[in-house]
Amino acid sequence: MDGWVPLDTLPSQGRAFVRSLNGGHAFVSRLAALGFTPGAPVAIVQNRGHGPLIVVVRDCRIALGRGEAHKVLVQREG
Repeated sequence: MDGWVPLDTLPSQGRAFVRSLNGGHAFVSRLAALGFTPGAPVAIVQNRGHGPLIVVVRDCRIALGRGEAHKVLVQREG
């Protein structure tokens, strides 16, 4: 878990890899169905510091609420 950060802390244009989902079964199942699985690359399209984040995961553009994005742990690229 060294170097893992919540998805909502990445800046716009940031890139990372999904490492873990922290939440209940329904949350984890829903995000996994959207492509947020361990090892999946994710790119931040928009993170203005408030409101939803827009991300690209597995060639799909997805809007996540801040609370949801905070439960997705990622490892920065590089």
